[in-house]
Formats: sequence, C-alpha cells, structure tokens
Amino acid sequence: MSTNFDLEAWINDRRTQVNVALGQSLPAREGGDPGRLRESMHYAVMLGGKRMRPLLTVAACEAAGGTCEQALPAACAIEMIHAYSLVHDDLPAMDNDSVRRGKPTVHVEFGHDKAILCGDALLTLAFQTLAAGHGRGGRIVEAVVRMGHYAGIEGMVGGQAMDLVAGQNIRDLATLEAVHAKKTGALYAASGAMGALCAGAPDEVVARLDTWGLDFGVAFQHADDILDDDQVALRAQSVARVDALVGKCLESVQAMGAGAEPLRAIARWVHERTHAAAAGEKRE
Repeated sequence: MSTNFDLEAWINDRRTQVNVALGQSLPAREGGDPGRLRESMHYAVMLGGKRMRPLLTVAACEAAGGTCEQALPAACAIEMIHAYSLVHDDLPAMDNDSVRRGKPTVHVEFGHDKAILCGDALLTLAFQTLAAGHGRGGRIVEAVVRMGHYAGIEGMVGGQAMDLVAGQNIRDLATLEAVHAKKTGALYAASGAMGALCAGAPDEVVARLDTWGLDFGVAFQHADDILDDDQVALRAQSVARVDALVGKCLESVQAMGAGAEPLRAIARWVHERTHAAAAGEKRE
C-alpha cells in the first residue's frame, strides 16, 4: 500500500465535517434555556479535542466501502458519549478535575447539578442522533445496540468503576490493560464497529473493525499514560504493548484496500506518538 497518504489533510477535512454535524445535532441555544443546560451541552462538546472517536468512526465506514456522510450520525453520537463521560468523570465525586483543555470543567462553569444534567442530556441525545441516521442506509439498529453495549457496564462505565477501585498506580500490566480495554478501548471498538455498520458491511468486516478499534484504543491509552507520566512502573511494557497492538491493527486491515489507508495511517500515528512520548517529546 502507498505510504503517501496525507493523514493531516484527511483529518482536517473529516474533523471539519464532524464539527459542523455536531453543531447541527446539539439543541439550538435560542429561546429558553433553564439553568443554561443547552449552553452547557455546547460547552462540553464544542470545547475542543482531537475528535479521535468520530474520526475513527468515519475511517471505519470508509474502509468498509461507505462514505463520511453515512458515518456522521454515528460519529456525532460517539463524541456525545465521550463528552458526557468527561463531564461526569470531572465531578468531585469522581476525578475532581477543575480544568479541561485549558478551560474550567463543566461543573466549575455551570455548577455540579447542571453538570450532571448536561451529561444525562448528552447521553440521551447520542442515541437519538444515531437512530436518526437510519435514512442514510446501513445497519443502524445494530449500531445502536453496539453503542449501548460499549458505553455501558460491559464497556466504558464498567471501566470507570474498575478504574476507581484500581487507583492510579497499577503495577500489573494485565490489570492495567483490563481497565484500558473497558474505559478507553470500548468506545474505540464501538467506533470501528459502528462505522462498518453505517456502511452496511457484513458481519466479518464489522467484527474486524470492532477488534481494530479495541486494539487501537488500548494502544492510545498507553500513549496517553506515557504523555501524562502515569503508570511509570509499567513504562517499558506499555511501549512494547503498543508495538504489538499497532502491528495487529495494521495486519487486520492489510487486505482491505485503499479505503483503509486512514486506519493504517492513524495506527502508525499512535505508534509514533508513543515512542516520541517515551523519548520525552510531547506530540499530539
């Protein structure tokens, strides 16, 4: 496969389309807004971020023969799920963070009660947004089920519970990866599977891209840990695991043709990001 793929240009284009779709999917801020709830939802979602989960949803859809347009409802939905999880994770009862992306967290800006409602509203809107994409073709009902599975107790929420119990100084790689797989990897697995389902792909392709997303998500979280100087005792093992997981990602889409080039490039990106972080470089 060609290595001349311009990942930065692809990301800039698809991220722009995702951001436009997100702005259109969120509730209008005009009219009544009790408790600034609508405003808080826009704040939580449009504050910034790499948009990696929606980008992977789009990339998976394109790899499976679909289009960015077909993937946008699922891409928006997974980003709303991610945003709601951050709003709730930042609360004092959870991680107690007061700043995110250089700005006050939602509960600091709007109040604890409004932050809870903001997260609730985004979670609900995510399923509405995904289901509303049924007119674009694909296997949308199955995508709804997949998102519910990976966002719930068998995925992200269960991973957060594991994280709260395990704490921040895990010294066993298997335990660390079990947390990573649920708390982070689950939404990436959902992104891969939902992208394929939006394209109407067969079960084998859905399963392949589901696994791709899980492997990528665990590698991505290892890279984040190194960037944040977390889990220092497992640093060397984490780098080695990223090498192995990226290898699996590249192997799993090797036969998928040119449409999978964004997935290949993104896998290489997380590999480069990991090794740069391990060398003391900051790379986003």
